[in-house]
Amino acid sequence: MSGMSGMSIGMIMFGALMILLVLRLHIGIAMFVIGAAGFVVMFDFSWPPLLNTLKNLAYARFSNYDLAVIPVFMLMGQFATNGGLSRALFRCVNNFVGHMRGGVAMASIGACASFGAICGSSLATAATMGQVALPELRRYNYSGALATGALAAGGTLGIMIPPSVPLVIYAVLTQESIGKLFMAAIIPGIIAVVGYMLVIRIVVTLDPAAGPAGERVPLATALRSLLGVFPILLVFVVVIVGIYGGWANPTEAASIGAAACGILAVVTGGMRIEGLVKSLVGTAQATAMIFLVLLGADLLNAGLALTQMPAELAAWVQGSGLPPLSVIFAILLIYIFLGCVMDSLAMILLTIPIFYPIVMGLDFWGMSGPDKSLWFGILALMVVEIGLVHPPVGMNIYIINRLAKDVPVMETFKGVLPFLASDLVRIVLLVFFPAISLYLVHTFGT
Repeated sequence: MSGMSGMSIGMIMFGALMILLVLRLHIGIAMFVIGAAGFVVMFDFSWPPLLNTLKNLAYARFSNYDLAVIPVFMLMGQFATNGGLSRALFRCVNNFVGHMRGGVAMASIGACASFGAICGSSLATAATMGQVALPELRRYNYSGALATGALAAGGTLGIMIPPSVPLVIYAVLTQESIGKLFMAAIIPGIIAVVGYMLVIRIVVTLDPAAGPAGERVPLATALRSLLGVFPILLVFVVVIVGIYGGWANPTEAASIGAAACGILAVVTGGMRIEGLVKSLVGTAQATAMIFLVLLGADLLNAGLALTQMPAELAAWVQGSGLPPLSVIFAILLIYIFLGCVMDSLAMILLTIPIFYPIVMGLDFWGMSGPDKSLWFGILALMVVEIGLVHPPVGMNIYIINRLAKDVPVMETFKGVLPFLASDLVRIVLLVFFPAISLYLVHTFGT
């Protein structure tokens, strides 16, 4: 090995990765290149060890059966996106709350949460619900900041409400139960929905012109629309209960959900051959992107493991005497910083192999190891979702802004700030009250 310590090489690798990301190189390729470079340096610039690793790397990762759930969940989301199910969800929620001041924006949040329950992708949730809800928000003269801010923030519910692709990746990396993680995310997801709706209520109370009231719909009509989306909600329940209850593994439950969404899209949304082809192509593209990032992350983490940086860092934190809460808040701040330059999936893949051993080695409220693993997974997911709506990346913001071309980007960032405040309150609550994420797991656990 070269004269530098493993820790120094690991830090240089991390810094070089940040530079490549700032230069907008694809995250999967950037991680692959840096991982390969680190591998070569750690073996005194000898190439055979790297080539020997590469010949098995792809098979070792992609032969993992748990990863099969990702394309199936992506297909379920594509059916929901291209099958018109988003319109039915928005109309249903809007029929119940649209008549209140700020109600159409609240309906957007509720519809994003419902769509997230069958989608699993924040970007898809933001794009799809933006197309459905923006015309209604414009029709009632909502302010540009509130309309776009609510939709950008609501899009993050796509990964907060299970099923969630980042949670599947977390489960694969930590050997955690996908079903338990999905169950642990339900109450934090509900709190997120309530918090966003409360933010809207506060905004329209302070500025009534920002969110005028919509039309009141007869109760009979509202109830009929609820019956129309009941099958969609049933799909969510079947998938989550099926996985957690143990009568179906995640891939089987996701397959049932995807088939049900496909049938619903044909029967209620009118999806035809063109929509089916679009769904299949979209699933293939999204899955290929995710798997490329996975491959790059595997090589990067193999290179970092050779440097011993993650193990040394964990040992240093445990021996430093730092209060565990100081460590967890430092980790959360790092996540928020990383959100400036990379997406949620990349953050999970890059950081969990480093942060997970640190967190598992510390004592938080006397929690057991399994509880700590679930708690940290949900906590990481919530902080990662903030990266979707804060500058300079804020992918959800740019997606919504492309749909609402008349609203300046800075207006959208201004509109999302109150929702970020809600996110921060929710994160602090989860840090100090882990039972928020563990209650359902303990209540329905076997």
